[in-house]
Amino acid sequence: MGQKINPLGFRLGTTQTHYSLWFAQPKNYSEDLQEDHKIRDCIKNYVQKNIKTSPGVAGIARIEIQKRLDLIQIIIYMGFPKFLIENRPRRIKELRMNIQKEFKLNCVNRKLNIAITRITKPYRNSNILAEFIARQLINRVSFRKAMKKAIELTQQADTKGIQIQIAGRIDGKEMARIEWIREGRVPLQTIRTKIDYCTYTVRTIYGALGIKICIFIGEEY
Repeated sequence: MGQKINPLGFRLGTTQTHYSLWFAQPKNYSEDLQEDHKIRDCIKNYVQKNIKTSPGVAGIARIEIQKRLDLIQIIIYMGFPKFLIENRPRRIKELRMNIQKEFKLNCVNRKLNIAITRITKPYRNSNILAEFIARQLINRVSFRKAMKKAIELTQQADTKGIQIQIAGRIDGKEMARIEWIREGRVPLQTIRTKIDYCTYTVRTIYGALGIKICIFIGEEY
């Protein structure tokens, strides 16, 4: 009853691709996997600490990592890349130094390359939208108002449907509950549909709230 599967993993090989591309021997696989996770966390923390935009949204949609024998290529897809582009050479050099220092990557044999790609419609991405809702909840905006505003932003970005779910002690109520809202179509069981999905944890003064977002972008035939 009620068996759920991650919508992105369900579509791998059809409308979804992997965010990490590399090959490793079985004994080194777990180390490389943990290294990817730490690199992503390091980039997100660096952007969050140094960001100066008023909404406080980092705007990182996804981070793709490609590894070869002599190169580690990191591509950061951002909705609002103004922060990293303003002083591009200095920012990227600082970020590269942070990653190398944090993980002591063997850069004698492997070069670390970081590229930034801008997304044309940021609010079409579930991660950026979840970050926007989280910022609203931290600022004590009503969860219904935050969800409706998020739906407005996605509709402006030409999406066909969206579903948002928030769980936890919403508005500081003593009992935890789940609230959700859906606008348009969100066909999760159709494999050819292009769905963007994410989960996000936001820490408020009442406790941790979980946000789940599914955005129906279109169909591929």
